[in-house]
Amino acid sequence: MKFLYSDTQDYVDPDYDFELDEHKPGRRRYWDDRYAHELMEETPYDGLLVSMSAIKAAKGVSASKGRYSVAEEQRLQRVGARKFLRFDGIQHRDKMLMGDCGAFAYADQPKPAYTPEEVVEFYANAEFTHGCHPDHIIFNFMPDNPSRQSAECRVAETGGLPGASIGQRFDVTLANAREFLRYVGEEGNPFEPIGVVQGWSPESMAEAAAELEAMGYGYLAIGGLVPLKTPEIHLVLQAIRARIRSSTAIHLLGFAKADQIHEFTKYGVASFDSTSPLIRAFKDARRNYYLPGEGGKLEYFAAIRIPQAIENTRMVQAIKRGTLNATDLQIEEQVALAAIRGFDKGDVGLEEATKELSRYQGFMNLVLEENPEKLANLNLKTASAIEGTLRAAPWKRCQCSICRAIGVEVIIFRSANRNRRRGFHNLGVYHSHVRQILESQS
Repeated sequence: MKFLYSDTQDYVDPDYDFELDEHKPGRRRYWDDRYAHELMEETPYDGLLVSMSAIKAAKGVSASKGRYSVAEEQRLQRVGARKFLRFDGIQHRDKMLMGDCGAFAYADQPKPAYTPEEVVEFYANAEFTHGCHPDHIIFNFMPDNPSRQSAECRVAETGGLPGASIGQRFDVTLANAREFLRYVGEEGNPFEPIGVVQGWSPESMAEAAAELEAMGYGYLAIGGLVPLKTPEIHLVLQAIRARIRSSTAIHLLGFAKADQIHEFTKYGVASFDSTSPLIRAFKDARRNYYLPGEGGKLEYFAAIRIPQAIENTRMVQAIKRGTLNATDLQIEEQVALAAIRGFDKGDVGLEEATKELSRYQGFMNLVLEENPEKLANLNLKTASAIEGTLRAAPWKRCQCSICRAIGVEVIIFRSANRNRRRGFHNLGVYHSHVRQILESQS
């Protein structure tokens, strides 16, 4: 089973100055920056997935956050995705480079934003190794397997779907799959085509999978999994596997349950993509730093938040309202940074470091919570989480290239260059975790 990371233009400045919190003079975005597979000694994934909607503008589709610029789009199609992503080193040449259409971007449209012919041309020009046909995502999942007509009625009762109905989405996805396969053959099969499964229930998805296999697809990607709970994903995969050959490969698109991948190996999953390990470095409140744990499980720690006093949006707003004082806040910020760095060196004790860090984070809590009782509880939880992270000092236990290079800075929740590096670290830990799961089950 291969773990693919979905490209979201995540790279960092290798020469970022953490003491001054600034880039090196003259730094050029992208050109001087490094992707995770460039910065880390061992590539933290088995391949990359790139969404067409993030690269190529389509009529009627608003630009997504982080979308490629016109110049970047043109360069990628000129030199190929592998070279553009600097994923063309000798150690990366055999790794997967999958393209999909990014159906979330045009989910409210009457039909997919790209034609099968357009998608085949894009994948071929960009030299992808695998490519998904243009599908139309179905969000409404009904585990009791209603008929198509009943499913349409249920959705209509809740206000219906924007753009296209369930049935229209199902039909256009399969029609595009058939046309896509024809164009791939006409182009000389420059990449392995992947049929995308969409449906409103386990049985409808199994029906779609069987039809895609009959068309000639030997690799199927299961779509619409992001909002589903773990038991629902099991139902889907059980139904699909009962209708297709064991030799037909399965990919899980946008698999948000990355920590539970071990539950799905029995379905013969060949690959899956996820951004979860990196995204958690930014967005999870308590589980944003990974380490290998006991019993083949992952261990999680809360990164310590030391936001930039006069750059953090919420703090700046509080300063403008007069809730916080800019000068005092900047002083407390430096005290907090000195405390965690001093603790790392052994110059500051656990109790003092916890106190100083909790006090500074308390300013952010004050911005987030106005109720005095709830604020007091939040401050207690904050102090407990900080003490737990400091006591464990997980950054000292990790020997990955990120943690060895920047040490305690990796556990500080502050600025993209720290947070992305922590995300890179998480990808590496998670990649090793997946490999251990597979080895234990082989």
